[in-house]
Amino acid sequence: MLLSDRDIIDETKAGRIGVEPFDPARVQPASLDVLLGPTLRVFPRGATVDPFGPLPSDLSREVPTDGYVVSPGEFLLGSTVETLSLPDDIAARLEGRSTLGRLGLTVHVTAGYIDHGFRGQITLEIANLGPWGLRLRAGQPIGQLVFERMSSPVERPYGSPGLGSRYQGQSGPTLARPLR
Repeated sequence: MLLSDRDIIDETKAGRIGVEPFDPARVQPASLDVLLGPTLRVFPRGATVDPFGPLPSDLSREVPTDGYVVSPGEFLLGSTVETLSLPDDIAARLEGRSTLGRLGLTVHVTAGYIDHGFRGQITLEIANLGPWGLRLRAGQPIGQLVFERMSSPVERPYGSPGLGSRYQGQSGPTLARPLR
C-alpha cells in the first residue's frame, strides 16, 4: 500500500521515516520530492570494469554539481541532499521527475528500490538519454520518493548481519562495490 501525503507527514513526525532535512512543502499527494546533492562522480569513457573485482582507483572523479552539464549519452553518479532512514515495515521507490524525464534525464538505471531498514543518502544513477546537454544545479528537485507499507515488518531489514548490505550508511555519490 502506498503512503499518502498525510501518512508521509505522520510517519516523519513520529520519527518512523527519517528524512533529514525534511521540508513538508516538498510532500506531494503520494510522494516526497528529493533534491540533488552538491557533488557528482563522473567517469571517463572507454574504461573496462569487472563487477566482481575491485574498481580501478581512477575510475571516477568528483566534481561540483553546480553548473555541470550532462552531455548526451553521459552517465554519472549523484546523491540526494536528504539522508533517509526507513523502518522495517516501510520501503521506498525513487522515481524521476517527469519534466526531467521529458528532457531525457534519468535518475536511476536499476537501483530505484530502497529497502526496509536502509539508512543513508540515496545514490542517483544519472544518465542523459536526450540529444542535448542538460545543466544541473545543487539543490534542484531531482526525483521523488514513493513510500510503501508492507503487510508485516520484514524479519531481516537491510543492514542485518549476514545480508551483505553494502550501501548501508552511504554518504554522497557512492561507487559500486564488487559483486560477490
